[in-house]
Amino acid sequence: MPEANQASGSSRWRLQTWLRVPASARPRVYEQVVATAEVNSLSYWLEIFFSAGIATFGLVENSPAVIIGAMLISPLTGPIMATGLSLAVGDLYLGIKAVFNLVLAVIVSIVFSGLLVWLLPFHSVTSEIAARTNPNLLDLGIALFSGLAGSVVVCRGGGEGVTVLPGVAIAVALMPPLCAMGFGLGSGLNLEIMGGAGLLFLTNLVAIVASAFLVFLLVGMNSPEVRQAMVAVRGSEALARFLSHGPLARSLAAGADLRWRVLMLLVLLASIAVPLRRALLQVAGETLARGAVEEELRRLVPANAVVSEQVSVGKDEIEIRLLSTRQIPEAELTRAREDLMRRTGRDVQLTVNAVASRSELADLMERLVRPPPPPSPQPKTVAEIQKDLLARVTPAIQDIWPSTDAPIQDFDLVLGSTGVTVEIRYQAAHQLGDVPLHMVQQSLQAKLALPDLTVKAERVASPPAPKTERSAGAVQKNE
Repeated sequence: MPEANQASGSSRWRLQTWLRVPASARPRVYEQVVATAEVNSLSYWLEIFFSAGIATFGLVENSPAVIIGAMLISPLTGPIMATGLSLAVGDLYLGIKAVFNLVLAVIVSIVFSGLLVWLLPFHSVTSEIAARTNPNLLDLGIALFSGLAGSVVVCRGGGEGVTVLPGVAIAVALMPPLCAMGFGLGSGLNLEIMGGAGLLFLTNLVAIVASAFLVFLLVGMNSPEVRQAMVAVRGSEALARFLSHGPLARSLAAGADLRWRVLMLLVLLASIAVPLRRALLQVAGETLARGAVEEELRRLVPANAVVSEQVSVGKDEIEIRLLSTRQIPEAELTRAREDLMRRTGRDVQLTVNAVASRSELADLMERLVRPPPPPSPQPKTVAEIQKDLLARVTPAIQDIWPSTDAPIQDFDLVLGSTGVTVEIRYQAAHQLGDVPLHMVQQSLQAKLALPDLTVKAERVASPPAPKTERSAGAVQKNE
């Protein structure tokens, strides 16, 4: 057993030498990582809100550049590294503080992101959101390498840049999935989006913690110098005294053993790997099925004859719709369908519609896209034209005609080949004469913009004045 410990210590010493991590730097690394697990820092929570807000709007706008901006300021690296360090050194006090901070930050990020999405007038699922709802084993590998890179930067930098440089490699898999969960929450409690994004976040969280645990353990962070720093950092806090001397410390004594901590991480990784493996197999099956479909379609229809191609690969069914300029015999379609069913193990629905030529298809698409021309106006009848013209002439005549001296009885409009003629019948004791009628005609021509308009007037004799009773009585008396 001592030989094993000596060999282990020798391997750790070699790793520290390769990474250039001196023994004097390890207490400083511990102190810096512990500082990131504090929850009473205003700048930390401001970074949480800023990062969550930028990532949320980046997901909604489907902008990878904006999402990368949120990754660069993500503060979640600090509590994650503190969690991995607490497992490496067996520090239950640091582990509780780090987990509490992490859980609180996760809840705040999801709720804040959900509130922003709820305030938006639209809730469309973008490709950036959909990409974070289907994790697989590849995402687990990305998280493992990200955690290793972040832990090495923390150890080599003496704790400096815990929330900056590692964030480039780590937060890519942390804050965007949390904001995707917030999108599912704010868009009406979409459990499918929340479940997929939550699995991605949990996958990367466990992988990064495991990677940090491995690096911190191999560089010797559980050395006596670090344990002295642990005592100095804790001070006389009530939580530290309770965990050191209370009943909880005795009940978790077995859990402090390194073997139990390693086993705990392995169990977490294995439990997460099960659904991720299933998702990876599904992606691999769909990729192979699409490859088989493309290969079969190349044999069935020449590439220059394909106008449109739609392939939908489901879990148990493949639906293919082709639009081709060539007619495919039914026997070849049946053979291709049976071949695809044999190769993919899925039911295949193959539909091929033929068109005469590409030019005809282009003409058809242009007619479908181009809006129909507006209907041409129907020509008006003579009666309708006369009615419209009468509606314009009537107020103009009433304004121009000297109605006090010669009131109008009625007038007509005559539409002829030479223009419009207004025939007016008026009542007066004497004829108006040519001069007044010519002035009326010129005024009507200017007001109606009808230079061909002609005015004709006809006087109607005034009716005799009615007799009074006195006159009637007088006549009757003479008789």
